[in-house]
Amino acid sequence: MRQRSIPGARGRVRPLSLLGDPVLHGPCAEVTDFGPELAQLVADLFATMYAAEGVGLAANQIGAPLRVFVYDCPDDEEVRHLGHVVNPRLVTADGIELRGPEGCLSLPGLEAGTERYDHAVVEGFTVDGEPVTVHGTGFFARCLQHECDHLDGTVYADRVTGWRKWRLDRQVKRADWSR
Repeated sequence: MRQRSIPGARGRVRPLSLLGDPVLHGPCAEVTDFGPELAQLVADLFATMYAAEGVGLAANQIGAPLRVFVYDCPDDEEVRHLGHVVNPRLVTADGIELRGPEGCLSLPGLEAGTERYDHAVVEGFTVDGEPVTVHGTGFFARCLQHECDHLDGTVYADRVTGWRKWRLDRQVKRADWSR
């Protein structure tokens, strides 16, 4: 049996952009070149995501303002979903809207109750330019919506409201990484 390479095995771990970095707060550019530089970016995204022990990572989180994200995320039935999407478009976010704990590698160590739909569909392309459609439910649907938000310049903290927002803002101000 032939073994496939581990995603990110040829990538390098890059520094994470943290909340407040301008690259996280603007829309990312469409990818137009599906060449070796894109393949290296995807490998670096996987390497960085695994090093930070995340389940998803968008390109702007490592300082590359391009519409690309990777994921290695379970759904609510513990089924593992592994892949990447270039130029993703969230085409469906529906079902039941649930508030659940959400964290982000760009806000290390913090989380807050964030409302997301329990079903999502993302369309885009692979690193080779092939069309791809990704369906997610439960926690994986949350991940897909979270990563698409990143590429539009939105972090989950922007979606938190009320006392949860107040508490998260206080935690951000106290965090070692925000100083």
